[in-house]
Amino acid sequence: MLDLNDFFYFVQVVDRGGFTAAGRTLRVPKSTLSHRIQQLEGELGVRLLNRTSRRFGMTDAGQDFYRHAVAMLREAELAETTIRHRLTEPTGTVRCTAGSATMQFAMSDIIADFLVQYPKVNVVAHASDRTVDIVGENYDVAVRAHSEPLPDSTLVQRTLAPAPWFLFAGKEYLREHGAPRGPQDLQNHPSLFMMRTGVEPVWRLRHVRQKRDEIVMPLTPRLLGDDMVGLQNAAIKGLGIVALPGYVCRAAVRSGELQRVLPDWLAGDSTLTALIPYRQGLLPSVRAFLDHLSAEFPKTVLL
Repeated sequence: MLDLNDFFYFVQVVDRGGFTAAGRTLRVPKSTLSHRIQQLEGELGVRLLNRTSRRFGMTDAGQDFYRHAVAMLREAELAETTIRHRLTEPTGTVRCTAGSATMQFAMSDIIADFLVQYPKVNVVAHASDRTVDIVGENYDVAVRAHSEPLPDSTLVQRTLAPAPWFLFAGKEYLREHGAPRGPQDLQNHPSLFMMRTGVEPVWRLRHVRQKRDEIVMPLTPRLLGDDMVGLQNAAIKGLGIVALPGYVCRAAVRSGELQRVLPDWLAGDSTLTALIPYRQGLLPSVRAFLDHLSAEFPKTVLL
């Protein structure tokens, strides 16, 4: 393949009317420019310039080559300008992935607000409960909700917000059965439990303010499932008490469909973390998206 620098040198020699003037402008020795153009002609197998002590000009082939070389250099300049512009202003597409419940109940509004704030950025939002290989599948950001530390990897982690789990029940259920007054009263109520790998159906209750021993509450769930949306709907329909992350039930609490049960107790801890493939060289669009997540996620976990 031809050396693209020679295209530039050729155009400069033609535009400046000779090797001496071009060498002075480019601060390149005249002999170097002459050698590079001779190499270019040798690679092409055709003379591009007529050069004598009295005359300098392009051959017919040189005129054709000049026209295409100028167009190519303009495209190269446009390509460079486009990339440099991307590095100063958020533009382009951000690809993100998150669990289904996280995407539905926490990220949908956050992403919509981000798009309003950054009109030149597009977002691909992928919801999946499988562990996505963000490098292999070409994602810029993954948001993970987790109760245990994430595995060590080459991915860069950025904590977004704590996501505590609370106890909830449907309004009609509490009206009919009454609300438990203490953790031990939960034994008299049917439970709905979020099934996770390696986790037994047990609630581990911790007081939000007082330093008390953790209360372990073994369960025989009426519904054992791995779908947070389904468990929330079951609670709304009055099938029992459920423990879920606060952000999942935030809208249902505000609408009155669900109510907090034992509000002084937490039913579990979890964290929302953003993962990115690398720390250096982030495009402004990805950096702006991460900053937006960091600013907005803490608001979504509040009831």
